[in-house]
Amino acid sequence: MLDTDSSYIAHAAQDIALILLSLAFLPLDSFIVCFSYALTYFYPLQAIEHRRHIRSTSTPYFEARTILVTGVGMTKGLAIARLFYAAGHHVVGADFEPLALPTSAGRVSRALRSFHKLSKPDGSREKSARYTQDLLNLIRQEKVDMWVSCSGVASAIEDGMAKEMIELVTGCKCVQYDVATTRKLHEKHSFMDHTKSIGLPIPETHTVTSKAAALQVLDDASGMRKQYVMKYIGTDDAVRGDMTLLPLSTPAQTKAHISRFQISEERPWILQQYIQGPEYCTHSLVVKGEVKAFVACPSSELLMHYEALPSDSALSMSMLRFTQEFAAAGGSSFTGHLSFDFLVESGEAEKARRDPNSNVRLYPIECNPRAHTAVCLFNDTPAMVDAYLSLLEPKQALSSTSRKSLTPNGLAPPPVFPQAPQKYYWIGHDFIELVVTPTFSLLSLEGPGIFEVLERFATFVEHVAWWHDGMFEFWDPLPAWWLYHVYWPTQFFMALLFQRKWSRVNVSTCKMFMC
Repeated sequence: MLDTDSSYIAHAAQDIALILLSLAFLPLDSFIVCFSYALTYFYPLQAIEHRRHIRSTSTPYFEARTILVTGVGMTKGLAIARLFYAAGHHVVGADFEPLALPTSAGRVSRALRSFHKLSKPDGSREKSARYTQDLLNLIRQEKVDMWVSCSGVASAIEDGMAKEMIELVTGCKCVQYDVATTRKLHEKHSFMDHTKSIGLPIPETHTVTSKAAALQVLDDASGMRKQYVMKYIGTDDAVRGDMTLLPLSTPAQTKAHISRFQISEERPWILQQYIQGPEYCTHSLVVKGEVKAFVACPSSELLMHYEALPSDSALSMSMLRFTQEFAAAGGSSFTGHLSFDFLVESGEAEKARRDPNSNVRLYPIECNPRAHTAVCLFNDTPAMVDAYLSLLEPKQALSSTSRKSLTPNGLAPPPVFPQAPQKYYWIGHDFIELVVTPTFSLLSLEGPGIFEVLERFATFVEHVAWWHDGMFEFWDPLPAWWLYHVYWPTQFFMALLFQRKWSRVNVSTCKMFMC
């Protein structure tokens, strides 16, 4: 993997190779798109048939709503748009696009009635106001009933600002938190403080605003055999992947490592206790303080394979209870997507596997107040749409009948779980990671041996044969084609043109991590 120390020539060669790889697969992928359209013309698939049935006269009480989904260029936004389309609703898509280039994969989706380009905020007041105005104009133009925000981390605060203005001056409802809530959950130190204040467990966490303060915390911990991971409270691609366990073996090494970071009052960091054990992530939809949909799955620092935990497992139920308590503490105005990253001690994870009724001790390490790519696990779950549409219903007091369906902690009725979820991967990512990279390593006589390479090849074949690609659907094949033959080649060409260095990409979120 190339990094900031790699030469521009190496980065340029990488960009050119990936563009050529896209061109090499263009004929095959174009044939697959044509075949998919032909297949669905003669044999309409479940999503198309369900939409036709819902919108036919045999469903007289159906009311089609107009739903705006932003972030449709990413898997998560596209997955939600497809769910609403299959349920018979009008779906309007919107996303950011660079310059005048039509690169968003979602713009060509069959699920969208129309697509609109949005002005991308950059943190300035002028661009934020323009972004909000773009959304307001779009909502009025398309007569939108509900905005489902699936934008990325770059516009998190601006989405909160837009939500406040939209609900103030229009009748459109927003699946998005307000500014104060978004900022509180988005920033790691304030999320930890809030979680602790409502009585939920957190790992030991220290906010530091200077290198001296960080070194003092690590010096105090050296005699207690504790280890920490240092994280910037905001978003910085250059340090996001640094999971170095601190302190290092000598004080000098620790000091040298800390000296690489820019730490100040304006740029605070946290030192978070390292918990040895598996990592999990969750995605949930919260409406008026109630968890309406929930899924949990194993996680990693750069997650590109999704497999849902059984909804009745001890791990899943423990994470659900945590999420319900967190959402309930937000009150009736707490509406949006809510995702957590958890660490579980190895012993606790083993206990959960043995006893499905155990209450697992969780350590939340991060919160994302936005949609998670794990929402793709709901692709075959029509009830997910009803969970969203509950936002358009008036808040009702719980009746004596509904109280009987409360969960054991008495917080809310059971949420929607994925129905027979498939396992998800992204073929572009897996082809590079499991085929191309091992092959080059083998040819260079470095890295894995022949048997490990063959094992990776077998894993790739298994994913293609039995797993489901996160972007591709037979009834809507063009977004996947657009992603690999328009979006990513454009990104690689721009990196080549402007001599940008990047270390990795996330195919599902369309994010390129700059060095």
